[in-house]
Amino acid sequence: MEYVLVKYLHLLGVFVLFSTLVTEHVFVKPEMSNADLKKILAIDLIYGLSVLVVLAAGLSLWFLVGKPSGFYSSNPVFHIKVGLFLLIGLLSIYPTAFFLKNRKSSASVIAVPKAVVMFIRVELLFLVLIPLLAVLMAQGYGLT
Repeated sequence: MEYVLVKYLHLLGVFVLFSTLVTEHVFVKPEMSNADLKKILAIDLIYGLSVLVVLAAGLSLWFLVGKPSGFYSSNPVFHIKVGLFLLIGLLSIYPTAFFLKNRKSSASVIAVPKAVVMFIRVELLFLVLIPLLAVLMAQGYGLT
């Protein structure tokens, strides 16, 4: 039963992660007010918490519950999936740092660099690939 609960928590975390990243993408504009920036920071906080839930549940699935860890560890598709997840985490640092840096700005309008939007878009692209890799992995692709 704990396997089912951890897997469910993992899936819910992925849903929240994806929805907050899409929301961030929709709300980020080339120019934003301080109020808009604070909303983005709240969304970004939820995004960060969902990443931690996905990571904790994923590590639990890998090492503690369910299939033996060798099932995952020996599969190159799993390694690509984990690598993309880590890359998404690294890419999210730049937008988060920009939002945090400008949260106390006295300017009425804050210009958002195009790179912030592009980083979020690349994160979304990689995030869309992860479920495909999970399905391939579940079907045995990558196993010898």
